[in-house]
Amino acid sequence: MEKCRKSNKWVLRFSRWVKFPWHVLQLATQAKSFEANYIIGNPKLNEMGLHVWRRSLADKLGSYRRRKLSALVTEAEKNQFATQGFFIRENALPEAEFQGLLKEIKELRGPGWEMRQGCAVTRRISLDNEMLATRRFCRQVVNDYGFNRLMHYAASFLGTVTFELQAIIVIPDINQADPQSVLHADTFHPTAKGWLFLQDVQDDEGPLSYVLGSHILTPERLAWEKEKSIQASLSTERMHRAGSFRITEQELRHLGLPMPIRFTVPANTMIIADTSGFHARCPSLKPSHRVEIHALLRRNPFIPWCSFHVLALPFIAGHHMAVDILRKKLLRLKGSWKNFDKIGAYDPANL
Repeated sequence: MEKCRKSNKWVLRFSRWVKFPWHVLQLATQAKSFEANYIIGNPKLNEMGLHVWRRSLADKLGSYRRRKLSALVTEAEKNQFATQGFFIRENALPEAEFQGLLKEIKELRGPGWEMRQGCAVTRRISLDNEMLATRRFCRQVVNDYGFNRLMHYAASFLGTVTFELQAIIVIPDINQADPQSVLHADTFHPTAKGWLFLQDVQDDEGPLSYVLGSHILTPERLAWEKEKSIQASLSTERMHRAGSFRITEQELRHLGLPMPIRFTVPANTMIIADTSGFHARCPSLKPSHRVEIHALLRRNPFIPWCSFHVLALPFIAGHHMAVDILRKKLLRLKGSWKNFDKIGAYDPANL
């Protein structure tokens, strides 16, 4: 038994030395896992300020890029985002366009992914070129300048926004908590997610919640980040170890932040948020099946320029699903998502 422990210890040390160059390089990327990268997750280095340094530098560069992109937004929009951390627009699409979009989505079936997290199943169908070719209203949303400019500003980057049709299917179960219902920050740097809700969002059906101003890196927030980073690699919470820090309401009060607001909004409402701020999907109190268009823009926070995005290259742009499948095959990645050849947004959950 003792020999086995010693053998495993040497294997671990060897593995770390082999991965060392790659782990060092990842410090200059959006890599965030305190578990997968033993340098990012090293308690002693984080006690010396490694995470704080990455967090602070990413925030400064994000602010710099947003200043360069300020022409994308009005003064009122800029002030709203600076204090709140999100944009919100009701009646985001003209009524005729919105009704046309609903009709297309109800009939749409194509390749997609599903993932189960506790009592919730998330389904995504990529709105790639092939899917958009014959769906005019979906194409108008993906190409909508108003939507894209706010995503670019919130993310502090130009580049290709990834659009997907998303369904959140929840059957409440007290024994299977939804990890997305815990207040958290997605990552350590400015990043953007957007939602165009296709139906009314009721308060008992798991609405999005967001803590106003929690995207601002205050001295109190930075001290909290340092404290969390020191022991993050040893956390019992898997998502916390992966770099998506969880926070309690008591900790919010300690940081001087308000309680989260809940977005119980009508259909055809668009929300775009910097999800380095604290947010969550509230617990659904009854079986629910919400469909929305989901948008994401997340890039390397340590590059100072706003443009040139790998996902915008001609052979990649508009082929998100195919590129994702190929990447996982080449790297032999086994993620939480399961692929389906043909699925619709309103189908029952498969997982």
